[in-house]
Amino acid sequence: MTKPTRIEWLNDPNAPEINSIIPAASVVVANDQGEILLIQRADNGMWTIPGGAMEFGESLTQTAIREAKEETGYDIEVIGLVGIYTNPNRRIEYTSNGEVRQEFSVCYIGQLVGGEYTLNDEATQIEWVAPDDVENLQMSDSIRQRVSCYFESAVDPYLG
Repeated sequence: MTKPTRIEWLNDPNAPEINSIIPAASVVVANDQGEILLIQRADNGMWTIPGGAMEFGESLTQTAIREAKEETGYDIEVIGLVGIYTNPNRRIEYTSNGEVRQEFSVCYIGQLVGGEYTLNDEATQIEWVAPDDVENLQMSDSIRQRVSCYFESAVDPYLG
């Protein structure tokens, strides 16, 4: 396996210094069976929920909808909020360009409204995964936290 182009650091004193902050959005989408939509990232092999960086001229909600479509082929609508994630001790290093990102990420709850499964170059797999099977997947701590917050069905969104 080649060296990943994306490395996630959490509470590590050896993590590289932050040199950018990027607004981002992600979305947990569940089907009628309660399975959630996950993709396996092509750049590091980890499983994740659809999401990515905000682009000029769009809201974070629009970002979540666009990223879900780009990464999975499915059309979604945003119906709720899982939480806001801004931990400065979580850093994302992109080895290809030297960026070390402190992400400002809003995680939404989405509902499937259409589209069809479409694999692209960002993912090696797209799967609907049952809640009991999520814990067995290789996943970053930050994404596992978002998925856990979703499954816990807290009345209030996570704010941290």
